[in-house]
Amino acid sequence: MTTQDSDFDAVVVGAGISGLYAVYKFRQRGMRVQGFESAEGVGGTWYHNRYPGARCDVESIDYSYSFDDQLQQEWTWTERFATQEEILRYLDHVADRHDLRSAYDFLTRVTSAVYDEKAGRWTVTTDTGKTITARFCILATGVLSATNKPDIPGRDTFAGESYHTGEWPHEPVDFAGKRVGVIGTGSSGIQAIPVIAEAADQVVVFQRSPNYSIPAGNRRLTDDVLAEVKANYAERRRLSRISGGGTPNSPHPKGAMEVDEAERTRVYDEWWQRGGYLFTKAFPDQMVSKAANDTARVYVEAKIREMVADPEVAEQLIPDDHPIGTKRIVTDTGYFQTYNRDNVTLVNLRRTPITEITASGVRTGEASYDLDILIFATGFDAMTGSLSRIDIRGRDGRALTAEWSAGPRTYLGLAVDGFPNMFILSGPGSPSVLANMVLMAEQHVDWVASCMDHLDSHEIATIEATREAADDWVAECNAKAAGTLFPTANSWYMGANIPGKPRVFMPYIGGFGNYNTICAEVAAAGYKGFALDGRAASADN
Repeated sequence: MTTQDSDFDAVVVGAGISGLYAVYKFRQRGMRVQGFESAEGVGGTWYHNRYPGARCDVESIDYSYSFDDQLQQEWTWTERFATQEEILRYLDHVADRHDLRSAYDFLTRVTSAVYDEKAGRWTVTTDTGKTITARFCILATGVLSATNKPDIPGRDTFAGESYHTGEWPHEPVDFAGKRVGVIGTGSSGIQAIPVIAEAADQVVVFQRSPNYSIPAGNRRLTDDVLAEVKANYAERRRLSRISGGGTPNSPHPKGAMEVDEAERTRVYDEWWQRGGYLFTKAFPDQMVSKAANDTARVYVEAKIREMVADPEVAEQLIPDDHPIGTKRIVTDTGYFQTYNRDNVTLVNLRRTPITEITASGVRTGEASYDLDILIFATGFDAMTGSLSRIDIRGRDGRALTAEWSAGPRTYLGLAVDGFPNMFILSGPGSPSVLANMVLMAEQHVDWVASCMDHLDSHEIATIEATREAADDWVAECNAKAAGTLFPTANSWYMGANIPGKPRVFMPYIGGFGNYNTICAEVAAAGYKGFALDGRAASADN
């Protein structure tokens, strides 16, 4: 391998939505880019999460790139909430359209990224033995990519088929005539269970924590609807970028407690029909005021009781440990009605915890369940898990895992003090999973590319966050979260699903539009809060 072959302007780790756009944007700047992806193909989360019923909970017409208007006009989404298959087909199309695969080594996992202060470059090593150097290290590793498989006694002794929803096989899994156990009722479990129940002989759902879920109200997109969207895409995107969540949806102008019960019900009815997590946006005070949140909770709980025939089962499916929306509301298709089927059994693990997994199935304190297939729908080590699995070292050999031992510390969710020319895309400290991840990716990559333009035009070699700026941003994120109901839930937003992980609310909750404004102001002020070439940035740099 020659020096030219191993020396790049930027390395991009990950070929999901963020990574693909980063490769496109940096190549547009004339940069030499090397990408690495552990999977065999592009797509990130949508490459791996092939479980039955997998869909996005953001409308497909919004969950798509805006940078290529011709693509926006040519691509036709078939459903309001796209399936995993359709999203992956779209991302494959984008990769082919812009020749993005040629930048990547696939089936290649990055094991370490080490900053060389003397050279001012990153040395990146992979599990295939390849080592490269690059001026910029771009971590597009994804926030929901490091799977979590709980350490249950006997977990690996099960003799039947065993799967994790986040690492689903490419070949179809045959459920016909099978006894299937599903551990977990988060998003993947709630989406998969109704589909599995249609084919399986028996489905046993092992539920530790019930979740709020709202029917998607999914439907085919008509030609008329698509024509209207495409004619007004520019305005739709503008509204999305100034919104709280990266989609063109605005809450009621008044708070839930400022309207009478009839108006409140009318608004909730409207947002129930919109479907899924959007329900949290019905009123502006829903995620701030406990009294307002209670009105939303009571409304949804009544709906659950209507959908589930057995009152006792219905009560077990209703959460009692968190305000509605503080764990992401799931978008489902027939989930609660599935418990009306004769072949579906709910096991409440709060009443009867799993004692062990055996060769033949699952044993709780009260019963044993013989199974042919066992599915772990147990989620991810979110936000930081994919980064902690890489040995990332900045100045003086400082390890990122050590720097984040008390929780992730970033400036704007983009940069880490002591790690020059390293950018994290859609990670902790940014709106991330609280926003439309496609527009989030575009915003981050566009900001980084503009930053690179600034560095080059001013002949500046390096940029890194200052410790003070990171401290202030962490404090700002914590203050924003503390002003809401979100920290009251033991959610994966808090890292609560991972034993030993610090309990810190990881996303920036101040809104996508506000975040965009802050990032723009930082850049306009000469990258305030950053050190350029080792010196503090100022407006005249």
